[in-house]
Amino acid sequence: MTTFAQKQSPAVRTTPDGARRSPAQKPRRRPKDRLAKVVIILLLLTGAAFAAFPIIWMASSSFKPNTEIFAYPPQLITSNFSFDAYITILTDPTKVRFFINSYVVSLAVTALTLLVAILASYAFSRYEFKGKRPINMIIVSIQAVPPITLLIPFFGLMVVLGLYNTYQGLILTYLVFTLPYAIIMMTGYFNTLPKELDEAARMDGAGPLTVLWRILVPISIPGIVSVGVYTFMIAWNEYLFALTLTRTEDMRTVPIGIQLLMGQNSYEWNEMMAMSILGCIPVLILFLFFQRYFIGGMTAGAVKS
Repeated sequence: MTTFAQKQSPAVRTTPDGARRSPAQKPRRRPKDRLAKVVIILLLLTGAAFAAFPIIWMASSSFKPNTEIFAYPPQLITSNFSFDAYITILTDPTKVRFFINSYVVSLAVTALTLLVAILASYAFSRYEFKGKRPINMIIVSIQAVPPITLLIPFFGLMVVLGLYNTYQGLILTYLVFTLPYAIIMMTGYFNTLPKELDEAARMDGAGPLTVLWRILVPISIPGIVSVGVYTFMIAWNEYLFALTLTRTEDMRTVPIGIQLLMGQNSYEWNEMMAMSILGCIPVLILFLFFQRYFIGGMTAGAVKS
């Protein structure tokens, strides 16, 4: 017969080893689990330090005189700390032009890629039309082609079209490599959105473009941001086509500008490091500001509902 005290007392449970404990008591973590956690944390810290050290060394070298870059023993912090390399770059019109060119090309490629990708992805996600499967196959095939194999054909094409050494030539070339990825990712993202949203908007009299820009685009910001950041990174960091499709210094981009600091008789190492740091800042700022959208968009776009 159950007593009142037994009803009021908490239920008693037994652990696998036969010991008795109340529900409020949490199971103790075994030494093996603690050791595994410590090992994982140490491995992660080691990997982070390995990845961060080149960036830290690059930043440190940008504040050193050129003669101290390869001093032995190496010093991370120099006593001759100076902003001379940054001042030289930011006061040189030719070097500033490299950054302007990179901004113009990268922003134009990003804007055009997003515009075309949103329209194309909406069509692939919401409509059935003749040739849909072959077009999809072509897009995936272009994404699989190594860019270096198209270098010579693109060079000849730009010369014939009169677009060699122009912004238009670089922008059109980069679009070929950014659009397939953007369309694939945005199509996957639109596929995760229920079609009932479209139907509800059409019942209220909205047309296809209104449904796209007023309904789907606002709730697809994570996917759009992730594609935009990735596209900007590709255009900003691209080296091979920027080197091949431009001739004069007033059309060169930042990666080419860094390479031009390697002279025939000497290398301006501190200026190269300073320009590399300045070149990293735009991408770093974009990623820091849109990190949660970027990760969320990449994850959602990779899963098809």
